[in-house]
Formats: sequence, C-alpha cells, structure tokens
Amino acid sequence: MILCCGEALIDMIPSPTTEGGRDGFVPHSGGAVFNTAIALGRLGARAGMITGLSTDMFGQQLDASLRASHVDTSRVIRSDRPTTLAFVKLTDGHATYSFFDENSAGRMIGAEDLPALSQEVTSLFFGGISLAVEPCADTYAELMAREGATRAVMMDPNIRPGFIKDVNRYRERLARMLTLTDIVKVSDEDLNWIYPGAEALQDKLDMLRGAGPRLVVLTKGSAGATAYLADGRSVDVAAQKVMAVDTVGAGDTFNAGVMASLSTQGLLTKGAIADLTPDQVRTALDLAARSAAITVSRAGANPPWREELDV
Repeated sequence: MILCCGEALIDMIPSPTTEGGRDGFVPHSGGAVFNTAIALGRLGARAGMITGLSTDMFGQQLDASLRASHVDTSRVIRSDRPTTLAFVKLTDGHATYSFFDENSAGRMIGAEDLPALSQEVTSLFFGGISLAVEPCADTYAELMAREGATRAVMMDPNIRPGFIKDVNRYRERLARMLTLTDIVKVSDEDLNWIYPGAEALQDKLDMLRGAGPRLVVLTKGSAGATAYLADGRSVDVAAQKVMAVDTVGAGDTFNAGVMASLSTQGLLTKGAIADLTPDQVRTALDLAARSAAITVSRAGANPPWREELDV
C-alpha cells in the first residue's frame, strides 16, 4: 500500500448563480495530498491515507470521496474540529486561495494520534501545506522519522511561502525530511526557495540530490519534466498537448503517476529507487505526464481512472 500523509480539505469553488449574475461557492473535496491519494486509487494502485478528518458534513464528504476512489481510510484520524476550507479564485485557469485552517481537524493532529503501520504499508507520500503549518507539520515529520527508514518515501514540498510562519523551523524540518526521502518532485520556484542563493539551477539540483533523494524530478509546466537519477543520468518527458481548462490538481496527479508506475514495475522500494534505469524512469514519467494532462483538460482536481489511459 502507498500511504499518503497530509491534508484533506474542502475547496470552495466559485460557480455562477441565477441571482443577479453573482458567483456562489460549491464545496469540492481537495487538498494536495488528498488529490494524490485519489489519483493513486483511480490509477489502480493500492492507496491509503493518514490525515485528520472532521466528523462534520465536510469531513464526511471527504471520507466519501476517498472511498469512492478506492482509497483506504482506516488510518484516518477523526475529531469534531472543523474542516479546513480553501476559497478558490480562478484567473485564466490558475488558482489562488484563501484558507480557513485555524484549529482544524487536519492541522491539529499530534504524534500521539498517529496509528501504528503494518507491513502492508510499503511506501509513503508527503507534501502540500501540511508540511508548513504546525502542529501537523511536526507530526508528519515525526511519522517520516519513525517509518521512513524502511519504506520508500516520495515528497512534493510544493512550497507556499505564505503558509510558512517560521522560515528557519520550516527549513530545518524540510532538511531533516529530505535525508529520508527517496523521490522528491520540485518546480524551479521550489528549488529557488529551498536554495535562495545565486547559484545556477543545475547547481541547486545537485545540492538537492546531495541532501538525500535518489531520484529528483523537476517539473517545468508546459515544458515537461526532467528526472535526475542517482547515477547522474537524466530523463526528459514532454508535456502532453491538451486543451487546458485549469491546472488544479495536475501536479498531484503527476506525483501519483510516478508512484503508481514504479509500484506496477515492482520498483517502489528504497533499494530499487537507488538503482533505477533511464527506461524505468521514462515509463514512470510517461504515465505521470499522461495522467496530469487529462487532469488539466477538465475542470478542478479530477484525476483520470486507469481505463481512461488505456484507450
């Protein structure tokens, strides 16, 4: 099982109403880590999730959405705290957010809430705003420290500076987590935030590779992605050309494609990731790019089902 560890929240998406032409907001299940879990389940991977879910109506919606995409929810941490809400503004297909997250069910989980993990959990995924907001950020870091030495770990920091209240604490926590991470996906913006110096992008990629990950994937939007293997070789994949509706959930779906493909190939282990070949990585990036393209081609975070990729 691939266990996704991080936020699940409600995206309040603007929708036209019939009264005076004003927009209303419709609640959609979302969150970066949640989206990755959903995409994994739809791609046929055995997926589960650790997150804090409220018992309120939005928490019930999130739980139902996970189950509908075949994501195991037996490790979800439930409470009567409120669900995180993210009000979304779309401009030319790109989303900006206003978050309401204080004292939420997802944010307030502590290390004492974490379940024990059985051997069926073979890999872990971390990312999103849950790595930035406390106390859950420390909780997920502790989970990785506890379980990441024996399980394959992928992380997508997807850095949003507006959520980081203590930059030094965040950088220190991220550095610790990178030492246990086998696969990391970053954008150039992420990379330049992690390493804010004047060095060239390639030098920063080398620094990131030296921090721990054995496979580093640099995504470049419409220019595709490049993966850097442990032996120094690289693999490029072009972005699929589609009529873009919006980019919501595209990166999360890409993450799922990488992990689902490596799992299908029998390569989602620490040892195998260290010895990946260019062809194996190219296969993973191809599924990731094709999956993300379908997500981009339709509104919201709506990852494809496996049969949509096989036609």
